Amino acid sequence: MKILVTGGAGFIGSNFIRHVLSLNKGFRIVNFDKLTYAGNLENLKSVATDSNYCFIRGDICDAGAVEEAIRGCDAVVHFAAESHVDRSIYEPAPFIQTNVTGTFVMLQAARKARIERFVQVSTDEVYGDMAPGTFADEDSPVQPSSPYSASKASADLLVRSYVRTYGFPGLITRSSNNYGPYQFPEKFLPLMITNASEDKPLPIYGDGRQERDWLYVDDNCRGILAVLEHGRIGEVYNIGGLDIKENLTIARKLLKLYGKPESLLTYVMDRQGHDRRYALRCNKMEKDLGWKPVVPLEDGLRKTIDWYMKNADWVADVRDGEYRSYYEKYYENRDSSLNGLLSTGQKSSS
Repeated sequence: MKILVTGGAGFIGSNFIRHVLSLNKGFRIVNFDKLTYAGNLENLKSVATDSNYCFIRGDICDAGAVEEAIRGCDAVVHFAAESHVDRSIYEPAPFIQTNVTGTFVMLQAARKARIERFVQVSTDEVYGDMAPGTFADEDSPVQPSSPYSASKASADLLVRSYVRTYGFPGLITRSSNNYGPYQFPEKFLPLMITNASEDKPLPIYGDGRQERDWLYVDDNCRGILAVLEHGRIGEVYNIGGLDIKENLTIARKLLKLYGKPESLLTYVMDRQGHDRRYALRCNKMEKDLGWKPVVPLEDGLRKTIDWYMKNADWVADVRDGEYRSYYEKYYENRDSSLNGLLSTGQKSSS
């Protein structure tokens, strides 16, 4: 099978490519990536010379480039997306362009190329804020809260419409919070890890009690491949870590594993429209495809910390320039007046 992987130089995409090639099952990979700030070919240095791998730089919104890249491929795994909620709040236009228009371009090209299977990689955030103790299954309504999650929900609906209208071979995965090696440090866990390693403040939004389902990236890659190979056309598959923890709990676990003091925790003004809880039911993946997560949270955190400690040069490179201006905008210059209130465990009224 020859697979076009969009966004393959990003966090999950690069982990997926390395996972697939490591299986030695004859898969061939074409990595199509624009190489924006979060795309990094260093993530794929270990497979760069693999005869079953090639890289094409291109934009999923460029129909001509997509049609050229997809020629001769049997399947598409579509990771390429703008994915950071904070950026979507301040600058939503790129999210609509890449995540909605880009997915439309991909669908059109895939139809024209008569692709056999098209996996749309989505997120649990499309289900929106879950009430305490509740879980989203694949039939739950999409109720996105941010421009990012709305753009991903829109892309999902486009895929489903193509399945219904054109008999298109589309499938959708919706995964929970991924973590692991090569994650760009604007995201919660690598930000906490890299700051803790340098004894810098760990910025915690609001009261830090937001609940997330934590999924080690290797488990997600196994799940996506299972859907690609054996999923039923037209279906949605939830892929979760089945380990729901508050952000504050995760930050404290990291500090404990690092042997760092909790005084590094710094409470900052909460994100606008911040969802309190994401939680998935993943029975369908286990029942239909025999998949379930195998990396416990504690083990995954240790592996992730160890990787970042051993790859300080990678971290330094990706934190140069654009990342520094981003960090100053979204964290260092945020109102930190919540510190005194929230460090006592009281809830923010914002």
